[in-house]
Amino acid sequence: QVQLVESGGGLVQPGGSLRLSCSASGITFSIYNSGWYRQAPGKQREMVATITSGSSTNYADSVKGRFTISRDNARNTGYLQMNSLKPEDTAVYYCSARFVFSNGDAYEYWGQGTQVTVSS
Repeated sequence: QVQLVESGGGLVQPGGSLRLSCSASGITFSIYNSGWYRQAPGKQREMVATITSGSSTNYADSVKGRFTISRDNARNTGYLQMNSLKPEDTAVYYCSARFVFSNGDAYEYWGQGTQVTVSS
């Protein structure tokens, strides 16, 4: 069984911070690329940040300088540190893990999401 479980969401004031966690089980998380995605009300899901198995990172322009993606492979856990939060960051945040075989076959897994609400 493969399972990704997000945690750490909640209500925060504008300018505040949250750290999201993605706990993986059933896979060796270290060999998977991982990412955080979000879906706001009335909007499509968008990429927030990604991190490869080699720890190379990429961020959406809207969160650069504010969010940091990281991973602790020994704990099979990914993280998203979110600082200077804005109301437009309000969304359900999802964690993903992907492994692509040399023949092109791929495994992709998603968590159930955690709600982040930024409001005064």
